[in-house]
Amino acid sequence: MSTQEPITQEPPAPKVPVHLAIIMDGNGRWAKQQGLPRTKGHERGAESVRVAIRTCRKLGIRYLTVYAFSVENWARPKAEVDALMDLLKRFLRKEEQELHDNKVRLRAIGRLSDLPKSVRRELNRVMHATEHYKEGNLILALSYGGRTEIAAAAREIARKAKAGELDPDKVDESTVSTHLYAPDIPDPDLLIRTSGEMRISNFLLWQISYAELYVTDILWPDFREEQLIKAVEEYGRRHRRFGLSE
Repeated sequence: MSTQEPITQEPPAPKVPVHLAIIMDGNGRWAKQQGLPRTKGHERGAESVRVAIRTCRKLGIRYLTVYAFSVENWARPKAEVDALMDLLKRFLRKEEQELHDNKVRLRAIGRLSDLPKSVRRELNRVMHATEHYKEGNLILALSYGGRTEIAAAAREIARKAKAGELDPDKVDESTVSTHLYAPDIPDPDLLIRTSGEMRISNFLLWQISYAELYVTDILWPDFREEQLIKAVEEYGRRHRRFGLSE
């Protein structure tokens, strides 16, 4: 009779997304609930971004894209826009060491030329300082709109076709993808939206075609490690078919 101990198998590692995208909604409502100015909600929301960076590194999520400022947000009151731009500068300065500590590369997508010069200068500085890191990627969507991105790609494809650099008959999905803001970044596997709103708000329209959606009533300033892990666990229980049958 064998005296060997029975072999026990380790439970399978939880499935995590390679690329997580987040629509960070609810900063203003959180501030209103607390009886605080909207700017305080944005400041508290910036803390949630820091937590998300750390949690993604802990879980092994390589790409994190956050919807930080949309093209539509420029229509907000000037005082609020100015406060958001100032908060972005402070965030970049304050979180740079966090990026270095976690070996996370900072990138940005959107109409970056719309940003104030001082913001662009700080953004470019931190992106350059972290561009050699390969452990993780934080992508800030700034002055971003999904339709704007697709229109820009269409213009560039049309320009190349007119110049004889591209055969119009050979334009396919891959052609469009390679003309988007960051063609080397894989499409999101999971899209999280906080605050319970059931819409995608012009965010990554092309890239999220087959992303899993996770909506929570929790406002972004209260969305911390526990809530992010819960969303990833839910993602791990889903079966992605990419349009195929069972």
